Amino acid sequence: MEISTNDYRVWTEASTIHYEGTMRLSGTDAYAPILEIMNSVLSSKPEVITLDLTGLEFLNSSGINLLAKFTIEIRKQPDVGVRVLGSKAIPWQSKSLRNLQRLHPSLELTIS
Repeated sequence: MEISTNDYRVWTEASTIHYEGTMRLSGTDAYAPILEIMNSVLSSKPEVITLDLTGLEFLNSSGINLLAKFTIEIRKQPDVGVRVLGSKAIPWQSKSLRNLQRLHPSLELTIS
């Protein structure tokens, strides 16, 4: 599955969801197609879901809210683990992605 625009791209490879570009969508409804991709990966009940954000240069508050809600959904399924990959080169990631660990303490966060 893939969503691609001039500003961003979201796609899956097995149980990894990749994000790249700049996501400034306006509100929850605009993020619904992306959530659909994320939920389709979750519904396949993989051992671990990886959110690869290393290529995502910007994510607005609605997008961060989407990641938070998805993290909570994963937490409700104890058989599914979650790994989040971020980049030190992208300032918002070091600050915002750590908050996901508060929502799901066993979330594996790697910012490199």
